[in-house]
Amino acid sequence: MGEEKKRETVTLFIEGEEKEYPIGTSYLAIAREYQNNYPDDIVLVLHGNRLRELYKKAKTDGEIKFLTTADQIGRKAYRRSMTLLMQKAVHNLLSEKETVIVRVMYSIGQGYYCELAQKKDGQSAFLSVDDALAQKIKREMERLVGLDYPIEKRSLNTDDAVQLFKKLGMPDKEKLFRYRISSRVNIYVMDHYKDYYYGFMVPSSGYLRYFDIIPYQSGFMLLFPDKNPREVAPFRPSNKLFQALKRSRDWGRMLEIDTVGALNDAISQGRMQQIVLTQEALFEERIGQLAKSVIETGGRKFIMIAGPSSSGKTTFSHRLSIQLAAKGIKPHPVPLDDYYIDREKCPRDEEGKLDLECLEALDVELFNRDMNELLAGARVELPTFNFKTGRREYNGKYMQLGPEDVLVIEGIHGLNDRLSYSLPVESKYKIYISALTQLNIDEHNYLPTTDGRLIRRIVRDARTRGTCAKRTIAMWDSVRRGEERYIFPFQEGADVMFNSALIYELAVLKLYAQPLLFAIEKDCAEYLEAKRLLKFLDYFLPMPADEIVPNSILREFIGGSCFPV
Repeated sequence: MGEEKKRETVTLFIEGEEKEYPIGTSYLAIAREYQNNYPDDIVLVLHGNRLRELYKKAKTDGEIKFLTTADQIGRKAYRRSMTLLMQKAVHNLLSEKETVIVRVMYSIGQGYYCELAQKKDGQSAFLSVDDALAQKIKREMERLVGLDYPIEKRSLNTDDAVQLFKKLGMPDKEKLFRYRISSRVNIYVMDHYKDYYYGFMVPSSGYLRYFDIIPYQSGFMLLFPDKNPREVAPFRPSNKLFQALKRSRDWGRMLEIDTVGALNDAISQGRMQQIVLTQEALFEERIGQLAKSVIETGGRKFIMIAGPSSSGKTTFSHRLSIQLAAKGIKPHPVPLDDYYIDREKCPRDEEGKLDLECLEALDVELFNRDMNELLAGARVELPTFNFKTGRREYNGKYMQLGPEDVLVIEGIHGLNDRLSYSLPVESKYKIYISALTQLNIDEHNYLPTTDGRLIRRIVRDARTRGTCAKRTIAMWDSVRRGEERYIFPFQEGADVMFNSALIYELAVLKLYAQPLLFAIEKDCAEYLEAKRLLKFLDYFLPMPADEIVPNSILREFIGGSCFPV
């Protein structure tokens, strides 16, 4: 038999039609053909169920779907690439005569807070950013956008990558890749500037047209678009959030753990018992300070606690109650869930599903009447919501407030004054709690807070509700929409913020989350997110839960808590 003729074309299904292209045609060339059909830039493609960067070539048949900067995955690629652009601009402006490094510190609103540090004689000192310097960086970024430099991916041997980052003065990356099991590392290059980034990038600097640079605190904000991919979102300073993040960052520096590589060092060197005990002591001290503040403020009968999903609100409420009790105050928990209206009366969302997260799902009038009667000294029977029947019940749960009694009210709308509209302002003490990850992957890749919370929830849902990771991931976008609508707008109105993230928690959660994520099949819509999270967890050395104390917030998710969670 003669040799089979080599195939020269691929058949692709795009927007409902079948097209043939020469084998090896780049996705970029195909995307340009269809770009006019989309109001926003195409930055990635799905070929089958595999995510591809546009520089890649089509070599097999299959369905093609375009992802733009309006899609969540495309938006993340845009922000990642914009960070590279900013790094390159700072390098061009400030690193020729003396070494200036930029660190991406936190995500605040629709932007990244960054700081500059100047290296001299082996020492680092902060470099303050004013309007003039911010504008200088912005103009250099705009110049690089106009030149439309390709953003190229290159694969290196892991040992070679470690040596490269050592040479480039990026010690966090050097340390990170010492623990990499994979033999290869992908780096990105823009006009000879090399760096590593966690995730895919856009094809070239010309795609990065929408951004802003403004001074903030001692550094600057790199601002991105939000819902409209062609317009930079306005920056609303979140000073309380910033201070909560800074406090946790200071704790990390005190423990000598501010990146994943440093955490891996501590795990591999057997130093975690002391670190766990120290951070739990810092947590207890902070919760004690909050209890003291509640008492010293005076007249606060309603401690309102709210925060996004998987923030550890229940454990925090118990630990705060213990601190209050130790100071002579009698705390009583009041879950806002007990004020749900009956399910048949509950509003529905645009998809026709029960909207349990909107304020109208609660009986606001009843809540205000009960709280005002308690404030007046009356004896009140409080409701209990029966989640099996979907109805509110009264089971003899009476309460009357004495001079030392306070109510610890926990729920999604705790910080919204529309919930407690009739209660005197001076009777409320508001606490916002969230798991604000203080660890970074390295100098330029911050750890997304939402990823940490999602992994917490995957582990807890599987343990307490028998919910598979696939379903938790499928629900996450809806959960996030509820948070953006009902929680985040009120966070700066809190009296205090509490960060519940533990510096080592992802190393512990890894052991629980990995099997759950590996169970998601490749043909599922949730597979791409599961694969991304698995890659994310791959950065961490695993840490057994033996050292985690019973009252730790982490026990709310992995089990073994001394509280009813």
